[in-house]
Amino acid sequence: MNVMAFPMKLTARAVTKPWGKADVPAPFSNTGPDRIGEIWFEAEDAAPLALMVKYIFTSEKLSIQVHPGDAYARTIGLSGGKEECWLVLDAEPGATLGIGLVRDLSGDELRAAALDGSIEQLLAWHPVARGDFFYIPAGTIHAIGAGLSLIEIQQNADVTFRLYDYGRPRELHLDQSIAVANAAPYRHTLARHIDLDTDQTLVDGPLFGLRLAGDAPETLEGTGPLLVIPIEGCVSVQTAAGAVTAVAGECLAIDSASSYHASSGARLLLARAHENGQTA
Repeated sequence: MNVMAFPMKLTARAVTKPWGKADVPAPFSNTGPDRIGEIWFEAEDAAPLALMVKYIFTSEKLSIQVHPGDAYARTIGLSGGKEECWLVLDAEPGATLGIGLVRDLSGDELRAAALDGSIEQLLAWHPVARGDFFYIPAGTIHAIGAGLSLIEIQQNADVTFRLYDYGRPRELHLDQSIAVANAAPYRHTLARHIDLDTDQTLVDGPLFGLRLAGDAPETLEGTGPLLVIPIEGCVSVQTAAGAVTAVAGECLAIDSASSYHASSGARLLLARAHENGQTA
């Protein structure tokens, strides 16, 4: 792999999903026959970044699933686990997110509920609207509902254990899910509704930081690159070869030696890993 050169506009990759949308919201588009469920931002021809930024679009519920933390993930040969957070950009009437359970379950109860489908009723479904924000610790049982567009910031690990998938013909991972799941209600202190026009810190470690910012340049503590994600407006970094620019629907990665310039009135998400800049 090549040595990463900053600043860099990350490559957007559309990922088809059975629960995705045929018509994705602007500024994205779908010219093919398949449903697009996610847009991933990746460092092309370079080592993976420690964090991944995704847009997620849903026409159906995602599987009920859980992600492991770093310690468990490393026991199965992965470089790390996955914690993530969601910022809702748009929600159709009645849209919900399933996060945590309505009551504590034992491992045997969780397995039985996954097998007979009652886990769908045991998941706590939260009505959501634009501006709702949720932090999802590893071990949290969760599912994204239908009719949503959101941005997900996550540890860059492709590890998902499915508990239940509404009869879709995809593999389930009951033993792994039960081993890592916190089969309990969600801590409501990890969720809040935010004013998207107000600069504020959304996440402050230990794995990564996330801030909602305006057009005044900011940075975050951390050792990896700063990911700059415009929600509105555009952002650019000047280099000897010219400006590297990103607009809404794109993502820049910049190093600590660089600073960005945002257009007047821009709204940005800034994300940075707290441990290192690349995966092992």
